[in-house]
Amino acid sequence: MLTRRNLLAATGGIAAAAVARSALAALPEPAYAAGPGTAPPPQPSTGRPFYPVVTLNGWSAPWRMNNGWKEFHLVAEPVVREMAPGMKANLWGYNGQSPGPTIEAVEGDRVRLFVTNKLPEHTTIHWHGQLLPCGMDGVGGLNQPQIKPGETYVYEFELKKSGTFMYHPHADEMVQMAMGMMGFFVVHPRDPNQYRVDRDFVFLINAYDIEPGAATPKIATMTEFNLWSWNSRVFPGIDPLVVRQGDRVRIRMGNLTMTNHPIHLHGYDFSVTCTDGGWVPPSARWPEVTIDVPVGAMRAFEFDAIYPGDWAFHCHKSHHTMNPMGHDVPTMIGVDHKHVARRMVNLIPDYMVMGERGMADMGEMEMPLPDNTLPMMTGRGPFGPIEMGGMFTVVKVREGLARNDFRDPGWYRNPPGTVAYKWKG
Repeated sequence: MLTRRNLLAATGGIAAAAVARSALAALPEPAYAAGPGTAPPPQPSTGRPFYPVVTLNGWSAPWRMNNGWKEFHLVAEPVVREMAPGMKANLWGYNGQSPGPTIEAVEGDRVRLFVTNKLPEHTTIHWHGQLLPCGMDGVGGLNQPQIKPGETYVYEFELKKSGTFMYHPHADEMVQMAMGMMGFFVVHPRDPNQYRVDRDFVFLINAYDIEPGAATPKIATMTEFNLWSWNSRVFPGIDPLVVRQGDRVRIRMGNLTMTNHPIHLHGYDFSVTCTDGGWVPPSARWPEVTIDVPVGAMRAFEFDAIYPGDWAFHCHKSHHTMNPMGHDVPTMIGVDHKHVARRMVNLIPDYMVMGERGMADMGEMEMPLPDNTLPMMTGRGPFGPIEMGGMFTVVKVREGLARNDFRDPGWYRNPPGTVAYKWKG
């Protein structure tokens, strides 16, 4: 559900598309999401028809039609993002959330995007992968003046091709990207039946360095991130991808972290069908169970949801399926430190022995943690702790769901005789 609130634009702004200052009074109202959950996609009520995408733990921005232009309004501003229950982060984003709302339009649409800056410094927006006039490309200093605090700029261009794209700043990029400024941009084909699927999910891969007990990311980090997230959420805060058995499913991902991510889906093989360069012709598609998403790139894959169940979906870099990690934690496997532990308990009553048999015990421990901090392993399934965090969720394939039903159906009930069991001799 979306809510609207008025934007006070007393200072007006300089428009990149030569919109007069007096015209800014006619800005479309910016829309805001009601919470951090996945918003079911509404069908388009104006403009060309298309089948909307589902933004994982996000939503799609509404628009208004104005003399043949599809108008959107993005507000760059500080936001508070709940990364999972028990932890909130101070980020920068758009329209109250990081990542910002997904923009959806159709090949051939003329789009007008108003961008209002409520940050404490200047910004721009680059429309990653779009074919557009040079002056609309959003690189501050090269293609346009910077958007100063309080100003509104306007970007106008025609969508030349369908596909999977992103938006993000090209101004003080190290800071603004590290603070979460990014969003998804989906351009649907003119023919709504071309490349049609039944469920079309999108999310951005991002990462943060937030110390335990803190809430604001470190912006100078290059390699030692400790919160690996999808759409600025970590497991168990990432919603499941709910799928009706028999559906054709597409999952689109964009990577704006500092490293690549091998994304793996259990229970299925799939075909890679789209990149940010465009659609992959059917003759050139290739089968995978894991697709590597490079830095600054988009990948989309498709599969037929034949097999019911709860199927793990995650990054295959093992430390990316953990929540706040300590990079200086020593390996204690095989070390007997119970004598030290007894002495430590006298000094620190809540002290616990960790790591001498591995880290799996952490899934069941309820250790005291600093405020606004998540455990490294968290989230439970029907058989106990899942021992995952970070970039992990579940694709839930169920028979009998309604076409537009994205509600969590709960855990899968395995048919008798289909669960691994303990051998009793």
